[in-house]
Amino acid sequence: MQTKHNNLHIVSHPLIKDKLASIRDKFTPSPKFKSLVNEVAMLMAYEITKDIPLIEKKVETPVGIAECEVYNHQMLLVPILRAGIGMVDGILNLVPSAKVGHIGIYRDEKTLEPNTYYFKIPKDANNMDVILIDPMLATGGSVSAALDKLQASGCSNIKLLCLVAAPEGVNRLYETHPEIPIYTAVLDEKLNEKGYIVPGLGDAGDRLFGTI
Repeated sequence: MQTKHNNLHIVSHPLIKDKLASIRDKFTPSPKFKSLVNEVAMLMAYEITKDIPLIEKKVETPVGIAECEVYNHQMLLVPILRAGIGMVDGILNLVPSAKVGHIGIYRDEKTLEPNTYYFKIPKDANNMDVILIDPMLATGGSVSAALDKLQASGCSNIKLLCLVAAPEGVNRLYETHPEIPIYTAVLDEKLNEKGYIVPGLGDAGDRLFGTI
C-alpha cells in the first residue's frame, strides 16, 4: 500500500536499524526490549528536535566569554498509555527539562476504534513544543483521537514520534491531521485482519511490561 502523507519522516540511522532488528525479534526478553526502545527513542529525538528554536546566550568559560545558543522553550512529551511510556525516558535523557503529560486510549478489539479514558497535560501546554509518543502507528485511530484532544486544548506545535508505522495509519493521519509531522523508524508493509502491523513487532505494551 502506498502512502499519501508528504509530512512523513523516516529516521533511518544505521544504529536505529540495528537496534530495531532486536526490537522486532520475538525472542528478545522484556527488559532488553524496554532498554532498546528507549535507546531508539533517544536516537530519534536527535532528528525530531533538529529544528527547535534557540536563542543566543553568553557563557563564561574558564578562559573567556563564548557566544552560545540555547534552547529557550518548554517541551512537552505526551505518551499514549501504556506503550508510549516506554519511549519517554530515552527522550528525557536528551531533554531533561521536558514536562510529561499522559493520554490514556484503548482500542476496541471489535471496532478497532479508540476510547479515551485519561487525559492530563499542563495548563500552559498550548505554549509548548509537543511530541506525541506511541511506538506503533497502526490504524491511526488512537493517534488521531489523541491529536484531537491536544488540539482542543490549544496545542498547535505538535509532532508525532513512533517506532513502526503502517501505511493505513499514515494515510488516516493524512486525512485527519495532514499538518502533523510523523517521525518513524520504519514504514512497514500493512495491517493484518486484527489491525496489527505486519511484520511489526507484536504488541509493544505487552512486550515492554512483560504481560504477554
